Amino acid sequence: MTGMTSSPLKLVVFDMDGTLVDSQGHIVEAMQSAFSAHGHPPPAAKAVRSIVGLPLLGAIAALAPEGTVEADHVRMADVYKETYHAKRTGGAVEPLMVGAKAAVERLDAAGYLLGVATGKGRRGMVGVLESHGLIGRFVSLKCGDDGPGKPNPHMLRAVMDEAGARAADTVMIGDTTFDLIMARAADVPSIAVTWGYHAPSVLAAERPGRTVDRFEDVFDAVDALIGPA
Repeated sequence: MTGMTSSPLKLVVFDMDGTLVDSQGHIVEAMQSAFSAHGHPPPAAKAVRSIVGLPLLGAIAALAPEGTVEADHVRMADVYKETYHAKRTGGAVEPLMVGAKAAVERLDAAGYLLGVATGKGRRGMVGVLESHGLIGRFVSLKCGDDGPGKPNPHMLRAVMDEAGARAADTVMIGDTTFDLIMARAADVPSIAVTWGYHAPSVLAAERPGRTVDRFEDVFDAVDALIGPA
């Protein structure tokens, strides 16, 4: 019929580490191995968790002792990647957060488009999603290999462009301030989750559109921010 307009596409974008999957064990071990391999004291687990979500080189630079140079960081990044992927090759798969799979499936069934914006490399991102049978649920997957990392909004905008969704009809879900700052820079509403790697008080300072403590509450938070699909 003439004069009818289609409803706008609704897009839900997930961070991975600390949001969809509990990857801190893999990340901490790989980062500590990278530092030890180059004669540096390994960073504490708490310090490593604080930089999860940043691009790998940026994360290493933030943790590295004063006086190290970019060439050191590149070599440490190579050890990190080798250690991380050796664990996955050996059969150690990062577990999904409690309720994550059910939430993704419910959003997909309701008609929301789903995307990922993560600081992981592509190999790690695809491997985790394939391991848990989720990769087919997502229409766009953007990662640390696709350009400027968080909190730069490039990655999130690339997901929206690929999905064909407007910023006002998109929501970003993440567990770190990097996710929330990225969303704000892209004019996208955000949902902070409190089960990840940044403290609730730190997340609250970034004024997310909603904050949830359980994956079971994600669907209603999405609906409240961008409406039904």
